[in-house]
This record gives sequence, C-alpha cells and structure tokens, in this order.
Amino acid sequence: MATKTIFLVFLLPVAFSFAFGGIVLAEFLQESQRELNMMQFDSSEFGIMSEKSAEILGLKSQYSTSDPVSVQISVTDDDFDCGNLYITIYHSVTKEVITQTGFFDQCFAQSGAVLPVGDKFSELVDQPGDYEIMIDLSDESQNDSIIVKGKFSVK
Repeated sequence: MATKTIFLVFLLPVAFSFAFGGIVLAEFLQESQRELNMMQFDSSEFGIMSEKSAEILGLKSQYSTSDPVSVQISVTDDDFDCGNLYITIYHSVTKEVITQTGFFDQCFAQSGAVLPVGDKFSELVDQPGDYEIMIDLSDESQNDSIIVKGKFSVK
C-alpha cells in the first residue's frame, strides 16, 4: 500500500513532468527561426565596466595588408591597477578570430604606463576586409573587467 502511494504521489508526477517538458521543448524547437542558446547573459552581471575606463592608442581606421596593427592601451580608471590583458582581432562579418594575444600580470597604476607593460602588440592582418579589435583587461582579484572595442579595415 505504501509503495503504491509513493509511486502515485512522488514518482509518477516527476515522470510526467519530464515527458511533458520534452514534448514542449521539441515542439518549440521545431518552429522556424528558433534555436537553443544556452549562453545568453547580460554583460553587466559579470562586473564589466564602461568602455570609458580605457582607451585604445594608435589604432588607425585603415591599414594595408603589409602594415601591422600596433596598439597600446591607456587605462583611465583609478581603481584598476593590475590585471591580465587579452587583445583579440576578429572579422567584423564572420566573427572569425584572426589573432588573440594575452599579456599576464600587467601592473601599471604606480608607473602610469600604457599597456602592455614592457612588451608590444603588433599583428599583421594580411586579408582585406573589415575587422574589430577587442581589448579585455581583467582583474581576477576584484572580478572586474574593462572591455574596449575598436574597428578598422584592411585594404
């Protein structure tokens, strides 16, 4: 008697919930223009600061296929003094990553230096097209990031 009650009260509703949920999800995904995107997030949830807290120095609007893209980053946020710097160049249309470079443990507040400290970012983009550069400076100790983007073209 107790076994039948447990089955009816606890296990049967769980089984029906999974079955019904699977049917609803399958029907939802059958509609045109629908896709399952599990990676949706709002960037403000992750402590991303405004783009005004850093600036890309030396980025031109147009490069030739033989001219390397060389940039430096100036951080204007006084609360941000150290972090890891990631510079990514990707194609504007296809979003294909062309190059990504990381500079770790960049401490610059005391010296007022531009980033990357003691190093240089210079990459050759040899295919004509429109590109974007994304600068991501992340401070793991404070769980903050500064993200700055810029656009350029290669002719």
